[in-house]
Amino acid sequence: MKIQDQENTKQHAGDHLANERTFLAWIRTSIGIMGFGFVVMKFSLFIKQISAALGSKVPLHQTGDSRIIGIFLVALGAITIICSYLRYNSTKEQLNQGVYYHSTLFVKVLTALVFIASILLLLYLIKTT
Repeated sequence: MKIQDQENTKQHAGDHLANERTFLAWIRTSIGIMGFGFVVMKFSLFIKQISAALGSKVPLHQTGDSRIIGIFLVALGAITIICSYLRYNSTKEQLNQGVYYHSTLFVKVLTALVFIASILLLLYLIKTT
């Protein structure tokens, strides 16, 4: 094997390893988003239980919003997992073919969805204080 072929093989392997690291980073991100959504959902249950134990009545709309936001975040995390896998496969195929086209669509969509979730959480916090 020629020295140039060995260097191309090493570089090719490095590209695939970088693709896998990126995929795993997206998986960690999606787990974090789902975990946060789970906490938000359970917080509404906690508020209901505390208010029942103290005998006060919390309007359902106050705790129902956090439930909706929590479900949205868990769904967003699941969508992130699926999209990151699709992006990983697409990049792997491009690397195997020797061409790579960078796309920021996934990052833009995820950023927009997380921003929407943060606005919903902000509105919820403002409404409940």
